[in-house]
Amino acid sequence: MKTRMSARWKAVLIVLLSLVFLPAPQAAAQTPSGPVELELVLAVDTSASVDPPEYALQMAGIADAFRDRDVIAAIEAYGGAGIAVCVVHWSTDAALVVGWAHVRDRHDALLLADEIERAPRAAIGVTTAIGSALSQARSLIANNGITARRAAVDVSGDGPNNSGFPLWRERNRSVESGITVNGLAILDDDPTLDAYYANHVIAGPDSFLVIASTFEDFARAFRIKLLREIRVLVSDSGEEPAGETVAVRSEGMRSLN
Repeated sequence: MKTRMSARWKAVLIVLLSLVFLPAPQAAAQTPSGPVELELVLAVDTSASVDPPEYALQMAGIADAFRDRDVIAAIEAYGGAGIAVCVVHWSTDAALVVGWAHVRDRHDALLLADEIERAPRAAIGVTTAIGSALSQARSLIANNGITARRAAVDVSGDGPNNSGFPLWRERNRSVESGITVNGLAILDDDPTLDAYYANHVIAGPDSFLVIASTFEDFARAFRIKLLREIRVLVSDSGEEPAGETVAVRSEGMRSLN
């Protein structure tokens, strides 16, 4: 327990120090101006079950993934096309906290990482409304004016849907709109959440689920997820231990009772 709490508060300290000692504002990542390979909405759980240290671990993990050399190489493999990324916080409602950014190379990726690290936590309620998050993500993709070959929403969270729009309906509407829904299930509070995400959240062509055993494991799991998302296989280097991460395809559309 001592090690776990230390890791959490270390992540909080990093975020706080980045705010206190932040240098002069840097240029923001550019908005996409041409076709991209992938439109990606990163939907981050900020419900009441996510305490400040856990929130900090999520945001630091996402930012660090875009600083990772393998992730950057995967993005640069698309040449000038790159990917378009935005970040949404979701709870009872959903809010855009980092607008659409065109990530084509290392420079773009580092700018986006800085924006993600500086993003404040959105005050949007306390419940877990995954369906509402999917609805907001679908609207962001439909109205961004970006042309892309693929579109995906990545939902990360630590609990099942318990409020808002019906999850089954919003998941179906996403797939009908050509959007793949992927998941990152954090098993900190619910060790069966991976089965819930597999059966009720992920959907669409090539959809998959990645598991984080705890919030401290989030950064590792998110990096693997992002690499898989942009079609780069994780190397056989011991980074994906058996039993900690799985990829499963969704099977059909099951409604929630």
